[in-house]
Amino acid sequence: MSDLDTGLSRVLSPLGRVLMVQGTASHVGKSVLVAALCRILRQDGLRVAPFKAQNMSNNSYITADGGEIGRAQVVQAEAAGVEARVEMNPVLLKPEADNCAQVVMMGHPITRARARDYYDLKSTLWESVTQSLDTLRQQYDAVVIEGAGSPAEINLKATEIVNMRVARYADAPVLLCGDIDRGGVFASLVGTLQLLDKPERETVKGLIINKFRGDISLLNDGLTWLEDYTGKPVVGVVPHFCDIHIPEEDSVALDVVRPASDIAPVLDVAVVQLPHISNFDDFDPLAHEPGISLRYVSCGDHLGRPDLVILPGSKTTIPDLLWMAQQGLSRAVVEAFENGSAVIGICGGYQMLGETIRDPHGVESSVDTVNGLGLLPLVTTFANSKETHRVQAKVRAEAAVVDGLLSGVADELVTGYEIHMGHTVGKGVVPIFAIDRVNAQVTQTVLDGAMDSTGRVMGTYIHGLFHNAGVRRAILQALARLKRVTLPIGVDVVRDREYDRLADWVRNSLRMDLVYQMMDVSIGE
Repeated sequence: MSDLDTGLSRVLSPLGRVLMVQGTASHVGKSVLVAALCRILRQDGLRVAPFKAQNMSNNSYITADGGEIGRAQVVQAEAAGVEARVEMNPVLLKPEADNCAQVVMMGHPITRARARDYYDLKSTLWESVTQSLDTLRQQYDAVVIEGAGSPAEINLKATEIVNMRVARYADAPVLLCGDIDRGGVFASLVGTLQLLDKPERETVKGLIINKFRGDISLLNDGLTWLEDYTGKPVVGVVPHFCDIHIPEEDSVALDVVRPASDIAPVLDVAVVQLPHISNFDDFDPLAHEPGISLRYVSCGDHLGRPDLVILPGSKTTIPDLLWMAQQGLSRAVVEAFENGSAVIGICGGYQMLGETIRDPHGVESSVDTVNGLGLLPLVTTFANSKETHRVQAKVRAEAAVVDGLLSGVADELVTGYEIHMGHTVGKGVVPIFAIDRVNAQVTQTVLDGAMDSTGRVMGTYIHGLFHNAGVRRAILQALARLKRVTLPIGVDVVRDREYDRLADWVRNSLRMDLVYQMMDVSIGE
């Protein structure tokens, strides 16, 4: 695409331009801002890629070649219109306990490390960070970099590999973002700048105030003071939004109360909010379906009798299953099923539905064997190797039984991905899916999942199941028939359209001319 086509002229260099978004804290909106900027730069004719040196999240995804990266970078890549790849998130930490995490480097797990042991890995990890960033800059016109947490964590600054060290390595202009919805945004921005060393402070080229509500004219005096006091321009104030549907990165988003729909709910769906819940964006499509009340439950007394109980993925299935028993959730889920609720387990939740989970090699915990919920006759055994696959599957005719959850969708195509370290076998159960695992151009066909004789209990290793409209609506319609209610007609959220809406929202809130100036990219007439 030429400059005449886009109105954009670029000062070219051997390496692509860079821009970095850092925040005063976690969950101030960095991931969404990076996604928006990726889409804006793409709209303006740049070939752009996202990058986050180190991510700490159990919300992950599988690249086309079988590598595992943070889900947020996949969302950002989608916004940029490019295929996600491991270089976009070379280091992924998947928490297993308060002081222990699985370390994934360049898409593959290399070790489990406690917090103190992790520092010994930093030199190796830093090499993968710099090589990945260099590779992206060689292949794209621009790279939009996301920081993590705050760059002003005094106890972490000396060894961090994700914030100012990356900015200074890439000579990237930094936009520092604060969340006004939390309160104290001026103190957060000023305090962060004060705690940075002078060279670090000089990398910050502008400030962003995010999630603003109300009359922006009432903020003008504060913005003038902020610019005068810090000597940094306010690049923009981004209003809060609740009707643009972009997947969240952090599970803290599950605690946010969603605005009520105009349509009264007819089905109650309860997701068990496990301590180490993974890939929680599996359930975003349910939240967008009219007539569905989607809630997250962490106590047995709060489960009640929902129409559907979902056991989600877990980074640590055995500890989370033991936690469920302590919270009264194991008993509550079984009682809910006995009283008519349907139950679906995804990945770790699928393993929990079985009779026994074994961990002979201590892959997840020191507990060798634990009893599952016993809703399916399955035994899961953990292995040292991790299965990571993009998958295409079809619903088997044997699973599409009348009055079952998948009634009427035999041979329905399903796409998704697998991330698990356990292998599950059963007797007398109906496998649900015939899966084609696709990695490195090699296709392997396997059977996946299990359904009980009632058709009301099912489990699968496929993440992204509910993103498949045919299967999702079949399940909801089956629940509606059981309850004898009418489900409102749903409308699919078109992700690409949502990225355009997000880009428009942010573009209209930022001084993009200033952003391009920081990147040494000029807008043509």
